Amino acid sequence: MYNNLLIFLVAIFLFSVDSVPDTPLLPGWQGGLLFLFLLVGFGWIARKLFKRTWATEAGGYFQTEKQLSVCSLCFFAATLYLCDLKYYLSQFSIGNSMPGLVNVAGLLFFVLYLSLMWRAGRKSYQNIFGREYSTTSFIVSNLKANLPIVLPWIALSLLYDLIGLLPFPGVQQLFSSEWGDLIIFMIFLLFVLLFFPPLVRRLWGCRKLPEGSLKNHLDGFCARLGFKTDYYLWPLFEGRVLTAGVIGIVPGLRYILITPALIETLTLDELDAVMAHEIGHVKKRHLLLYVFLIAGFSILAGMVAEPFVYMMLSFDFLNRIIIEQEMVLGNVLTVFGAVSLLIFMVVYFRYLFGYFIRNFERQADLYSLSAIGDSRAMVSAFEKIAVLSGNIRDQPNWHHFSIAERIDCLGQGEKEPQRIERHDKKVRYSLLAYLLMIIVTVFLVKQIPTERLEQQYQENFAEAVLLQKAKQEPDRAIWQRMIGDLMLTKKMTKKAFEAYEKAYSMDPANPEIMNNLAWLLLTSEDPSLRDPLKALTLARGAAALQPKGYIFDTLATAYWANNLIDEAVRTEKLAMQADVSQRRFYQAQIVKFTTESYLGAE
Repeated sequence: MYNNLLIFLVAIFLFSVDSVPDTPLLPGWQGGLLFLFLLVGFGWIARKLFKRTWATEAGGYFQTEKQLSVCSLCFFAATLYLCDLKYYLSQFSIGNSMPGLVNVAGLLFFVLYLSLMWRAGRKSYQNIFGREYSTTSFIVSNLKANLPIVLPWIALSLLYDLIGLLPFPGVQQLFSSEWGDLIIFMIFLLFVLLFFPPLVRRLWGCRKLPEGSLKNHLDGFCARLGFKTDYYLWPLFEGRVLTAGVIGIVPGLRYILITPALIETLTLDELDAVMAHEIGHVKKRHLLLYVFLIAGFSILAGMVAEPFVYMMLSFDFLNRIIIEQEMVLGNVLTVFGAVSLLIFMVVYFRYLFGYFIRNFERQADLYSLSAIGDSRAMVSAFEKIAVLSGNIRDQPNWHHFSIAERIDCLGQGEKEPQRIERHDKKVRYSLLAYLLMIIVTVFLVKQIPTERLEQQYQENFAEAVLLQKAKQEPDRAIWQRMIGDLMLTKKMTKKAFEAYEKAYSMDPANPEIMNNLAWLLLTSEDPSLRDPLKALTLARGAAALQPKGYIFDTLATAYWANNLIDEAVRTEKLAMQADVSQRRFYQAQIVKFTTESYLGAE
C-alpha cells in the first residue's frame, strides 16, 4: 500500500506539471499510433515478466508487480510528453473551467497501464491465492483496492472545479480570498474524517465481524483499554495476508480491519497484542499526524518551489546552455521545476515520511507492550507472521522496521520499561523538530527576494541571448548596444562601456549608440570612466542626427558637465519642446543645472 502511494503520487505529479502546448508534437494520427504502440509494448513486457518462474510464488508476484508499476510510470510519461495526452484532454475542460476533471481523466490513462499489468498477472495471482477471476473482475478488484490511495486527491480536484462553477459571486470571492485555501482544506478534511473511512471499507469489500465469542472477547479487551470500535474482516489478497489495520479518526467512524488469515493463525492472546498495537495508533494520534505530515509536504513544496527554480536559473552557465542548445525557455522551466519537485517529493515521502511511519509503528508496538504487560504474545505473533509470510523476519523496508528489529525492541522495552517513555519522547521531539523546520523554512523563504531572483534570472537570460547573438552576428552593432544597455541597468558600468565602445566602432553614425555612450561617460559611478569632453562631442553628434527630447537632455547634461550653463539651459528647453510629456523632469534638470555644479553632484 505504501509503495503504491508513492507510485500514484509520482503519476499525479507527472500529469500535473505537464503543460498544454499550443500545438502537439506529433499529428493526431501519429500520436494515436504511438500511444497504441506504447500500450502494446507495455502489455508485452508485463506478460513476459509474469511468465517467469519466480512470479508464480507470492514474493515473486509482488516483486514483479512493483517492477511493472515503476515501468508503467515510464510509459505514462512517454504518453504525456510524446503523445501530448494533456493537449487532447484539455479540449474537454469546458473552456478550462474544469482542470480537475482533466487531471482525473489523465490519471485514468495511468490506470490503463496498470490494468494491462493486472491483466497479465491474473493467472499467477489465481495460482498463488487459489481463486478464479474473470479478467474484468480482477481488474475491478485491483481498482477498488487502490482507489482509496487517490480518492482524497480526486475529491480535492473536483471540489476546486465545483467551486469554480458556482453561480454565486460572493462565494467565488470568498474562496479566492486569502482564506479560500484554508476553507477548501477544512472541507477536504471533513470529507476525510466523515466519508472516507466507510467508503474505503465498502471499496475493499470488508464484512463486519460476526457476533460470537471472538467479537465478545475483542469487545472486552478493548473496553479494558478504554477503546470502542467496530471490527471488519479484511479480504486483502483473498484474506490470506497476515495483517491488520485501523482506519478513521472520528469515533463511530473508526474501524479495525483484520484479515481472516490473521484470525485463523493467531491465538486469542496474540490477537489481543495485535489489537493493542492498532489501538496504540489511535491513542498516539498517528492517523491525525499522517494528515499533518502530508499537509506539511504541501506547505514546503508550495513555499520553496518558485524561489528555488528562479535561484537555479539565475546562474549564468545554465542560461548559456539553454541558449547554445537552442532550448525553449518555457520547456526548460517546466522540466527543471518538475524534476526538482519530483526529487523533493520522493525524498520527502521515502525518507522523512518513512522515518515517522517507522517510528509510529514502533510506538504502537511499545504501547501494546504496556497494555499487555509483557512481550510474549506480540513476539509470538511476529514470529508466526514472519514464517508464514515467506521467512521475512530480517527483511526491512522504508515504512516498517524489520520484524527482527521490532522483536528486539520489544525485548529491550520489557527489560527496560523506561525505554517506552524514551521512544515517546523521541517521537514528540521529532514532531516538534519537524514543526520547527516548517516554521523556519516558511520564515526563511519569506526573506528570499523572489522578485529580485526573477529579475536576475531574466537579466541573465537576456544577457546570454545577446551574447549568443553577438557571437553569431559579430558585425552588427545593435547587439553590442543592447548588451551595453543591459549592463547599464545591472550597474556593471565597465562592461557597459566596453560594449558601447564596440558598438560605436562598428556604427559611429548611430545616434542611439552615441547618446548612450555619452550618458555613461557623464553619469558613471566609476570616476575613471567619466569623460565630459568626449561625452559632449558624442552628444552633439547624436542631437544633430536625431533631435529627440532624451537626446537633447543628454547634450544639456554634457554642457553642464563642461560648465557651459547657458547652453545647458537652452538645450534643456529644446528637450522640453521636443517631448512635452516629460516637461516636469526637464524643468527639474534646468533647476539642477543652475543651482548645482557637476563636480559637486558626482
